[in-house]
Amino acid sequence: PGTVVRKEGDGPTADVTVNEAYDGSGVTYDLYNDVYQRNSIDGNGMRLDSTVHYRKGYDNAFWDGEQMVYGDGDEDLPPAERLFNRFTIALDIIGHELTHGVTQFEAKLQYYQQSGALNESMSDVFGSLVKQYQSKQIASEADWIIGAGLFTANVNGIGIRSMKAPGTAYDDPVLGKDPQPAHMRDYVNTISDNGGVHINSGIPNHAFYITAIELGGFAWEKAGQIWYVMLKDKLDANSKFQDCANLTYQTAGELFGAGSIEQQAVKKGWAEVGITVGTGPTPNPDPGGGCLSALLRLLGGAPAQKG
Repeated sequence: PGTVVRKEGDGPTADVTVNEAYDGSGVTYDLYNDVYQRNSIDGNGMRLDSTVHYRKGYDNAFWDGEQMVYGDGDEDLPPAERLFNRFTIALDIIGHELTHGVTQFEAKLQYYQQSGALNESMSDVFGSLVKQYQSKQIASEADWIIGAGLFTANVNGIGIRSMKAPGTAYDDPVLGKDPQPAHMRDYVNTISDNGGVHINSGIPNHAFYITAIELGGFAWEKAGQIWYVMLKDKLDANSKFQDCANLTYQTAGELFGAGSIEQQAVKKGWAEVGITVGTGPTPNPDPGGGCLSALLRLLGGAPAQKG
């Protein structure tokens, strides 16, 4: 893991990357602890270790099953060639990766096709909520961008994903165009990216966004509570989009009442991405051919290293 440079309770160091990793882990811990009464990533006080400056020119960050690991992006390249900044620069990336740990200890969603896309979506949802929680933003004020600040000025993009408008986060001659769909009619069949886990996650991401906007206020309070309880108590390793829709609708009814505003907001969120709550399972489309974009190669990581 490297040399220890900052422990719990220590003051800031001269290394901005160390401080960002430390502070980002702290804010993520606070969201889960203060809002959802979860004691760290495993629910049992797990120490949040981070390794920074991983390798050289490493364009990724990942949860390795035990700790966080962050690369420095393209800092080894000439300024005109850099695409990625250091990966600690975006708080929601930190929250995203640590949430892979929460999923590991709870639903254990398989990292393939729809269950894998749900795995990625849960991380985007709570990564965005970590950022909103730190800034005390209501849903309508948030940018709903994952990885804002991660791209350098050389990239034509605002982040790596948009929950508000999947498919619009970037359109760049080097990285290509954001491939995320926002609706089931545009579901991408591919054998790349573990069956499109970083691509099709745009569909459940958008369902959460619609739900949160419909409810208004702080998204972590109601929409986030529904998604958290569902992740903790109801999803299983092979859950698909339809399962998630049904279970969030069920959870909203249990938490806020059948026919409640909250339950209706969940129903609307899923309807707007082409999924009707309360119906049968969504068939997992057979994977077809497909090319993995440069961005997804960079951000996807190995199957055990979820980016």
